[in-house]
Amino acid sequence: MGPSLTAPRLPGAHRVRSTVVPSVEGAGGSNRGCRGAPAHGRGRPDISIEGLETNHFVLVHGGGFGAWCWYKTISLLKDGGFRVNAIDLTGSGVHAFDSNNITSLSQYVEPVTNFLKNLGDKDKVILVGHDFGGACISHAMEEFPSKIAKAVFVSAATPMNGQSILDMFTNQVGGDDLMRRAQIFQYANGKDQPPTSIDLDKSLLDDLLFNQSPGKDVALASVSMRSIPFAPVLEKLSLSPKNYGSVRRFYVETTDDNAIPLPLQQSMHTSNPPERVFQIKGSDHSPFFSKPQALHRHLVEISKIPALG
Repeated sequence: MGPSLTAPRLPGAHRVRSTVVPSVEGAGGSNRGCRGAPAHGRGRPDISIEGLETNHFVLVHGGGFGAWCWYKTISLLKDGGFRVNAIDLTGSGVHAFDSNNITSLSQYVEPVTNFLKNLGDKDKVILVGHDFGGACISHAMEEFPSKIAKAVFVSAATPMNGQSILDMFTNQVGGDDLMRRAQIFQYANGKDQPPTSIDLDKSLLDDLLFNQSPGKDVALASVSMRSIPFAPVLEKLSLSPKNYGSVRRFYVETTDDNAIPLPLQQSMHTSNPPERVFQIKGSDHSPFFSKPQALHRHLVEISKIPALG
């Protein structure tokens, strides 16, 4: 789900509560993780994972996507000797839950927070979030800062304390853009109640999310994407300098992105500056499809940045 979110009419919208944001975990409650190959993986003799702060990546998808979208990234990282877990958020991918029944960000992100909760006391991960997954990993950073060595935002929302995804995008996007036209609001509780989820018009997905991606990946997405729960979009994040602010953050820009255009990405990370910004030229909103090697190089480079202190 891109940032150009338009606000539908919300009966009783003034009663919307402030809460926290979602995160990711394995399909059906299990995480589809993979232990890495030997330190010099198949076809990747240039990568050494020795001496890294952590060699464990956890990948969090964006709105409508699932862990399936990371299949190229998983393969590349594993071949380099990294450990990888790609997690389905609640009601996403193969996670068996109806998106219309998700009522909070914490419920949406529970698979990710459960995964972090079950890590060993001394274990740390590099947490990667795409799109709406940026809000999800922000929530996880607030909850489990000691479990996260670095956080990577890939064409992702970078909300600040007290902001919701709806706040971010309605404030910064105007006019009749592609994302607005693609959104189809679902009202499982009746048209007199707020929306319960958002679908995306499949006829517009190529231009919106996959304008540089291979056809086979677009076909995969067209049969795999699911509804985006609406309640998490409304909830305001509670992020503190002590927790969220203690985690090192990095941003990866995508230059040919029609869902979160580059100026919007830059506006977000300028308002909430990360430690470093990387850029993938020629990538659409889905760099794991359109530019997987470039995304992989940036992730590896970030993993090699030495720990502070």
